[in-house]
Amino acid sequence: MMPVIHQIEIALTLFVQQLGNWLIAPMTAFTQLGIEQFYLLTMPALFWCFDAALGIRIGLMLLLSNGFNSFFKTSFHSPRPYWIDERVNVFFQSETSFGLPSGHAQNAASVWGVFAANLKKGWRRYLVIAIIFFIGFSRIYLGVHFTSDVLLGWLVGGLLLLAFLKLEKPVLAWFKQKAAFQQIILAFAISVLIILLVFIPLTFLANWQLPPEWHQVSQITSPGSEVDPLNPEGVLSASGTLFGMIAGLVWLQNAYNGFNPSGTNKQCIIRYLIGVAGILVFWYGLGQIFPRNPGILSYSLRYVRYALIGLWVTAGAPILFFKMKIAQPGWAASEQSIT
Repeated sequence: MMPVIHQIEIALTLFVQQLGNWLIAPMTAFTQLGIEQFYLLTMPALFWCFDAALGIRIGLMLLLSNGFNSFFKTSFHSPRPYWIDERVNVFFQSETSFGLPSGHAQNAASVWGVFAANLKKGWRRYLVIAIIFFIGFSRIYLGVHFTSDVLLGWLVGGLLLLAFLKLEKPVLAWFKQKAAFQQIILAFAISVLIILLVFIPLTFLANWQLPPEWHQVSQITSPGSEVDPLNPEGVLSASGTLFGMIAGLVWLQNAYNGFNPSGTNKQCIIRYLIGVAGILVFWYGLGQIFPRNPGILSYSLRYVRYALIGLWVTAGAPILFFKMKIAQPGWAASEQSIT
């Protein structure tokens, strides 16, 4: 029997969806601001072309938030609304993971929150707050999250943001005191700890059985969709990227004293196009080659693939830009290195 809280939230979802199909386009646009592909294309652009320090901060916040979100999702192992009620319309692509808390809402509060904290007080901050709200609201309207999923996502994301802003400077100062090889080992250890954090609740769910009605109802609401909430690929992707990104920064700092994103518009465009091409080689190209079946080999190669993406963004691409003379080494005067 469906819990009472879910019955109430289903009624709220149905009410929101009855506001009309005219909302599909704007809500889809807002939800696109929280998908993996969006971050893959925008976070590197920020690092390569605008503000390297802010790009690093946003990247770290995103990857840490994704890791914690995987932990909470697995711990709560809660369904999505279209898995349990065939009246719910799915206006966006279906999801395979558990629903609580919403990753979109959590990342909106944490990642966009870092961006807002970097802005001076004014209308831009209010705009970012509006974006955070509509990213979360879009998940309710599109039928992929309960209201409680979104509310908890905002709460967790907000707490992560507060912790990040408070601990960033002391942790960074401590990290800088380490030798380069120690920094790389620490980065790898942190990425492994995040993976282990998610595998703890997965171990407790070893004998848990997916309710058959979740799959049955999802095939009515979203034909052909997959319900695979115990798949650990999400945390492997985030942890691999985190390790690669930090290792790349250590390499960049020690070999070139950092990266300066200043330059002409033409140089920035060339950097971005070349950089994104490299991301696609690792993300899509290796994704087609590496096996995707569940197992140690597949999971290990996924970690490696995303580590290469992180390494490319913070070291491979910048070093290539130096060689092509379309970027200069050394941090900009207004930026602070992470290593």
